[in-house]
Amino acid sequence: MALQAGIVGLPNVGKSTLFNAVSNSAKAQASNYRFCTIEPNVGQVDVPDERMAKLAELVQPNRTVPTSIEFVDIAGLVKGASKGEGLGNKFLANIREVDAIVHVIRCFEDENILREEGDINPISDKEIIDTELQLKDLDSVEKKIARIEKQVKTGDAKVKRALEVLQRCKQHLYEGKNIRGMQLDAEDKEATADIFLLTEKPVLYVANVDEAALLTGNKYSDALVKAATDEGAQVIVMNNSIEAQITELESAEDKELFFSEYGLTEPGLNRLIRSTYKLLNLITYFTAGVQEVRAWTIQAGWKAPQAASVIHTDFEKGFIKAEVIAYKDYIQHKSEAACRESGKLRIEGKEYVVSDGDVMHFRFNV
Repeated sequence: MALQAGIVGLPNVGKSTLFNAVSNSAKAQASNYRFCTIEPNVGQVDVPDERMAKLAELVQPNRTVPTSIEFVDIAGLVKGASKGEGLGNKFLANIREVDAIVHVIRCFEDENILREEGDINPISDKEIIDTELQLKDLDSVEKKIARIEKQVKTGDAKVKRALEVLQRCKQHLYEGKNIRGMQLDAEDKEATADIFLLTEKPVLYVANVDEAALLTGNKYSDALVKAATDEGAQVIVMNNSIEAQITELESAEDKELFFSEYGLTEPGLNRLIRSTYKLLNLITYFTAGVQEVRAWTIQAGWKAPQAASVIHTDFEKGFIKAEVIAYKDYIQHKSEAACRESGKLRIEGKEYVVSDGDVMHFRFNV
């Protein structure tokens, strides 16, 4: 699955530094000037999952293959982006292409790092980005309203409902609110599906703090946490520069020493990646055999045939059944054979909704 999370924020807040740290397949240029990033950088990132390591200990496969998601480093937005300021149209179009937003906000003081917005103020910074996305969405909504208003006269119930939804969206945006806060149902979303609203995308905030605040946070990150909580979003507090240093360490011993020095138990990036995975409404199932133990990404709520399709489309077309072992049962009984003998291996059909952590084998015929 090629789901993407876009890393956004004002210029010089640490977006590209974060991208370089989080990505294991690409490096973005990070510099102390505006619009250092113009073309979006894309990196594929392994999702840390200790369950795969535990399965591998039991199965002893020839290889392990983790699941992954993609992060996109999008250039810094500025006030006026919705009107084209600072290459705004291009950058907003880049945001339109991603599935979720990771919003990096500066929560540290450093006179050596350029800042044109005045004193450090994470709430103001958040609102600048929110406002630009809202203004762009308002423009999209108003244009669609203008297109379909004449169609309402035909009496088409679907068009009438779409207009009502769009008018509610317009009012919501006028009030300075994001569309995701409206919690539109599936039928309502049909009215906005073709205009790809930016503020409808789920968001996760990264508070980029200084080294002293790495474990405790500071007044800036505390303010951001409060604001994010009010809108039902999560904040990951981390120091992007330290995370970048961790990724440069090659040996496990060096990393352990580094963690010990800073009082860490794991990289903050692991929390960020897992939280982004959850933000995208993704879950993992596993296949486990002598050749490989592999993690597979699917959307939460997918049924067995859909889950099988990520291995190969033929698996879905010719789906017969799925052999399923819950992860906790596999770990408890230590092998597929033992799970089968104890009745923990289940045969499931086309209507089975896959659970996070399921260990599965598919039977199919094409």
